[in-house]
Formats: sequence, structure tokens, C-alpha cells
Amino acid sequence: MVAVAHRLCRQHEVVGKCQWRLSFSRAEIVLINSWMPVQQIVYHMLRYFIKTERLTNCAVNSGAGTLSNYHIKTMMLWACELKPRGWWAEDLNLVRICVELLQTLSVWLANTHCPHYFINSSTGNLLDSFDVCSVASKLMSVNEDCLSTWFISNYIGQCAYLCPVYISPLFDDVSSSVKLQNAVSEIVHWRSNTSLDDFWQAIASEYTISALVSSLSLTERSCVYWINELIDKRLSVYFSAVALLHFAYKITRNGFSDQLLNILSTILGRNFNQRCSDLSLPDTELVKFLQKSAVELMSTYRQLMAPQVFSVATIVTTDFEALYAYKHGDYQRCLQLSTQNVHTLLNACLMPNVPTFPEFIQLLDDDIASLTSLTLIINPTRLLFAEYASISQLTLSLYLITQCQLKLHHSVTSLAQTLDYIKVAQRKHPSERTLDHLTLKLIERKVCLITLL
Repeated sequence: MVAVAHRLCRQHEVVGKCQWRLSFSRAEIVLINSWMPVQQIVYHMLRYFIKTERLTNCAVNSGAGTLSNYHIKTMMLWACELKPRGWWAEDLNLVRICVELLQTLSVWLANTHCPHYFINSSTGNLLDSFDVCSVASKLMSVNEDCLSTWFISNYIGQCAYLCPVYISPLFDDVSSSVKLQNAVSEIVHWRSNTSLDDFWQAIASEYTISALVSSLSLTERSCVYWINELIDKRLSVYFSAVALLHFAYKITRNGFSDQLLNILSTILGRNFNQRCSDLSLPDTELVKFLQKSAVELMSTYRQLMAPQVFSVATIVTTDFEALYAYKHGDYQRCLQLSTQNVHTLLNACLMPNVPTFPEFIQLLDDDIASLTSLTLIINPTRLLFAEYASISQLTLSLYLITQCQLKLHHSVTSLAQTLDYIKVAQRKHPSERTLDHLTLKLIERKVCLITLL
């Protein structure tokens, strides 16, 4: 249930503030995430077409009263259920699929009946009483020829402007299928050689998501928006992980509230509902559960990213798993994972970073928190820049190795080997990576003090 009044009652002084409606956002997320890639692409193309042609007024689930993206989503849900797999996958033609679905939507508009996907069709109509004849007529007139031309001009052509300057002129003349194929092939060839760009884009996106989640007040609606709107579904996984860390951090500071129940259920779905069938779960146990779930999602995200950029960057997939083991006192497991990670990363040219926002600091101990605070005192604007507000996977792994070796009372010989690794890492990191160098200096000092004793 969400506190949203019926569109005809929203201006009413009393009723507009006390009406509620059913929300199916959690089920929608589960279903959309189960779609085949072609179904997700078609959904994106339809929304882009409807939005660009100004056939819808907004991107929210307005339900009734105007053509909205929710009608497109509803149509896609029905199509994914009713159309056989072969309709989507055999003789694949995205334009043909889009045309047929646009004509289906046109019939719905002409009949003023958009059957709700979750509510019985006899009572659930998302087009209850408004005139959309002009929109229906325009959609019915769309055929494969005109939609192909439209996508070439408004979609593929626009993508070409993001490519190197030698590619976009190729779209000045696509009068034949051969010329179009050659132009598109140049885009595909260029994209296949931009793994480094993909890596930096992913790194920038990770930091942006982490910064926004840390600074904003997440709601159920905003979580649904993030998970649905991130076209790269790997980043949806990353967002979900950071959001869970965010709420774990909030609970440790302010305790659990009823408002968090729906938000967490939206992100975790059945897993959360089964674990928290009632609200008697202690906050400490809930925080552990959220942290563990976040770590699992982070590991999944790393596993999804690694194959994509393996040719230009080195990504270890167990850095958060090692963090979680350290947080919960499993120092032997943490040491094992971190040692493997250091061996992998020591010769790497590029690697991901771990942000040092409060959501991530909760997985570490006071040393990293103190160093992070110190850098903030020296430069309060450091959070604006990823290189100042994060530490590399290599630095993190060396920090965990050192801490675990000290707690497990390892020999001077093994500590000396770690000291050699630290010196290599200090040379690898540029001077502007302040937090990396402070962390490496700290653990170097700890190791030196022990070896001197």
C-alpha cells in the first residue's frame, strides 16, 4: 500500500491526503529482472519511442488519466507472459516486435481498456475515462518501414554522435541496407575496442551511485526507479548492494522503523520477507543480515564485471567477502582471500576501488575511519573526487592481510613478506591517491614495529 490518492481526488483537501492504492513494484522488479535480453531491449526501445514522440507526459506510474510509461510496462508484462518464446527469439527482428506491440497498445487505447496485470481484468482497467483517439490513431499508423526510418534517425543516428568523428558521417547516407550495415558495423567494431572506456565508465558509475545513496534519503519509489532505470543491470545489482549497506548503517544509528520494511522488501523480496516475518528480529541481527546480503550482491557484481574488462583491468571478486570475514572475526578466511587477491593485483595496471563513505566504513575498523576523517579535515571537498574518497582493491587487501597477521600472531618472516608487498604497492599508486598512501604507511609502520620487536 502506498499513500497516493485517486487522480480525481488529489485536489480534495481531506480525501486527497488519506487515500491509498495497491502497489506491485516488488513483483514488477522480479518479473522485469527475469526477462530475456531481447525483451528488455524492446521495453527500452518502446519507452524511448513513446517519450521522444511526446505521447506520454511523465515517467511515473500515474496509473490512469493519461498515457504513461506504466501502460507500456503493463503491455510488456502481458506480452512476456502470452507470447511464446519463439515469437521473441526466432527470426529476431526488433522493429517487427515493436510495431506489433505498438499496435496492441493502439487497440487498448481505442477501446479505452488497458487490463491491469495484477488485478482481475473485470475491475482492473488502467484507461478508465479519457480520450486518447489521436494517440491510438498515430500508433496504429506505425509500420516497419516508418519505424525503421525513425530508429535510424532518432536512435542509431544519435548514438553515432557519441562515437569518434569518422563514424557519424557514415549515417549521412544510409539509403541502402548495405550502407546502413556498414555504418552500424563501424559502431559495433568501435565499441568492441573500448573495454578501457567501459572500465572507467563503470568505475565512475559506481562512485556516483555510492555518493548519491550516501547523501540522499532513499524511499521505496526511488529504489524501484534506480533498479528499473539503470539500463546496465550490473549497476542495478551494485545499487541494491549499496542501498542495503546504507540501511544497515542507518539502523545502527537510528534503529529499525516501519518505513524501512517496504523498502527492504522491495530490494530483497522473498529473502527479506522470510527472514523478517515479524518485526521482533533484533536490530543487531538485522544489520548482520543486511550486511551479508550486500556483500553477496557486491560479489555478484564483481563477477559480472570481471569478464567485461579483463583485457584492460584486473578485478578480484572476493574483496567484499574478505571484508565481511574480517568484520565477523574470521581472520583465517579473510587472510586466505586477501592473500590470493594481493597475488592477483600486485602486477595489475588498473583495478577497481572501494569507496570510503560511511556505508562501507562500517565493514572496517577504526583505523580506516580515522584516516578517512583525517583526509576530510585536510580537504573537505575530497568526497567530490573518487580518487580521494576511495582505496584500491590492492590497498584494501594489504590492509586486511596485515590486520589478520597481527591478530593471528604470525611470524616475522610472513610479516616481512607483507612489507615487501606494501613497498611495491606504494610505488604503484600515484601520489594524489592520498588515502591509499596513508593506509599503506599505517600498515607499514605496524609491520615495522612488530618486526623490530
